[in-house]
Amino acid sequence: MNNPERYSHKWTLDYPELGTGPVSTEAFTSEAYFERERDAVFRRCWLNVGRVEDIPEPGDYITKDLAVCNASIIVVRGNDGALRAFHNVCRHRATKLAWDEQGSCQTFKCKNHGWSYGIDGKLKFVPDEGRFYDVDKDANGLIAVHVDDWNGFIFINLMPEPAQSLREYLGEIGDRLDDYPFAEMSENYSHRCVLNANWKTGMYAFNEVYHLSFVHPKTGGTLITGKENHFGRPVWVELGERHGTLSTYNNPDHKPSAVEGLSYKYGPSFAEGAGACPGVNPSDEELWSLDINICFPNFFVDVFSGSYFTYNFWPLSHRTTLWEYRNYYRPAENAAHRFANELSRVWMREFLIEDIKAIEQVQKGLETAVVNQIHLSDSEICIRHHLKTVDDHVDRMMSTTQGN
Repeated sequence: MNNPERYSHKWTLDYPELGTGPVSTEAFTSEAYFERERDAVFRRCWLNVGRVEDIPEPGDYITKDLAVCNASIIVVRGNDGALRAFHNVCRHRATKLAWDEQGSCQTFKCKNHGWSYGIDGKLKFVPDEGRFYDVDKDANGLIAVHVDDWNGFIFINLMPEPAQSLREYLGEIGDRLDDYPFAEMSENYSHRCVLNANWKTGMYAFNEVYHLSFVHPKTGGTLITGKENHFGRPVWVELGERHGTLSTYNNPDHKPSAVEGLSYKYGPSFAEGAGACPGVNPSDEELWSLDINICFPNFFVDVFSGSYFTYNFWPLSHRTTLWEYRNYYRPAENAAHRFANELSRVWMREFLIEDIKAIEQVQKGLETAVVNQIHLSDSEICIRHHLKTVDDHVDRMMSTTQGN
């Protein structure tokens, strides 16, 4: 097993369009660049806002405030079972309509003046309607937003007409993960925090595992790094038009603690390997732990055999980000299974707290402006790819704007 040459492939050379040189720090520090990202990326791409388990019954809804788009969105399950999405804005005086993050109702009633809308978005009631002059109720329902779901993940798109359907947009990631058993893993734990960092600074802590031995020496340094792959080199990489996937190494010499070993018997673990789980380990690697799937622009779906987790990085400004994390499991079947799920939850929380500190220290260094370029190794190829994809979106928007 001890053969470091197995992990000597240089993935960046397979994608010459990415280049190999240093990259500018402007994308992490410039407020002007961030303003261009708002229009070029977030207002044009499909954005994940939840899962169908969040709104299982007619009338169930979630709201999502998207500061980067200056928008708030309602996604609701209709009485016909269909998903619908609307701008969370009353047509009377533009008051935010639904104030809770999640709920269930048959009518959305404005708390300011009582205008009421059905869950189909139609304007149903206007208090003292006779005192208005030109209000056409049929023309003043909630403003619809494009919504669709794939494998239980709910996405919205703010364009008047998206350039691609959601399925077309997901491309190779959608193809690969079509058969992964997401629906079986309905139990989830979540954490969120505001990072003092640019959204890409936050994301890029999870586009590679080069940092693992240094940031997480006690919590996870030997799980997916080891003697023959000490620096967490990817075991497989695929980069598409906008999305990217890398597979990580599984260290056969990892020695779990007594508590970890007990947990591994009954619940999910990176050390488990691929097993018979569909949609994972696309290169059929013998020593595989998980696949990191980076769905452009700001969503991760990281899958392994018995569990998966997601990240969403929502820009609040050019130097602050709302980071949301969810870890999904199969519902516990007994006390031992519950113990395993709970241990995994606590372990991941501690793991991520270490990442938070590192991410914010990176942003502090960038903000000094002492350096205006950073260097990326072959193991950081997904960072290089994502940066170029953002740049391409911004450049296309700028050229279109100038052309008009």
